[in-house]
Amino acid sequence: MDHLRTLADQTPSRAELENILSPSDRASLENCDLGGLDLSDLDLSGWQFTGCKLARTVFNGARLDEVRFANCRAAEASFVGANLQEATIEGGDFSNTSFRAATLNATRILNCKMTGSDFTDAKTLGFSIQGVLLVLPILPRMSFRKMILKEVDFTDADLRSCDFREAEFESCSLRDAHLPECRFEGADMRGADPGGIKLTDARLFRGAIISRHQAADLLGQLGLKVL
Repeated sequence: MDHLRTLADQTPSRAELENILSPSDRASLENCDLGGLDLSDLDLSGWQFTGCKLARTVFNGARLDEVRFANCRAAEASFVGANLQEATIEGGDFSNTSFRAATLNATRILNCKMTGSDFTDAKTLGFSIQGVLLVLPILPRMSFRKMILKEVDFTDADLRSCDFREAEFESCSLRDAHLPECRFEGADMRGADPGGIKLTDARLFRGAIISRHQAADLLGQLGLKVL
C-alpha cells in the first residue's frame, strides 16, 4: 500500500524531495515554496501540491501522472516533455507556463489562469478544460474535437490549425483569436463570443451552428440587417 507523506509550510530542496521517492511513497505538499527548483526528470507520480509556490519551477521530463495541483502559483514554470497523464490542475495561476511537448492525455484543467501559456506539440487525448483564462496562449494544432468548452477565454489565442469539430461552446470567448486553418464543422458556436472575426473569415465556420445574433453581426459588416 502506498504511504502518503505530508510536508507543510516548508522550503524543501531537490535532494530532500528525492529522499521521499520510493516505489511505495507519495507526498502531499501543502503551502510549500518550491519556486525556482529544478525538478527535471523526477518521478512524482501521484503527488499532491496544494497552495504551493511553483513560480519558475522546472518539471521538464518529469513523471507527473495522476498528480494534483490545487491553487498553486506556478507562473513561468516549465513542464516541457513532462508526463501529466490523468493529472488535475485546479485553481491557481499558471501564466506564461510552458507545456511544450508535454503529455496531457486525460488531464483536467479547471478554474485557473493560464494567460500566455505554451502548449505547442502537447499530446491531449481525452484532455478537458473548464473555467480557464487562456488569454494570449499558444495552442497550435490542438484537438478540442467533441469537447464541451465551458467558460474558457481564448481571447487573442494562437489557435492556428486547431480542431473544434463537433465541440460545444458555453460562455466562451474567441475574441481576436488567431484562427487560420481551424476546423469547426458541426461545432455549436452559439455560446461563443467571436468578437473581432471579420466576414472574410466566416468561411472558417463553415458547417458550424451559430446564433441569429452572430449571423446578424457578420452580415452587418455588409450593411445588411437581419430581422
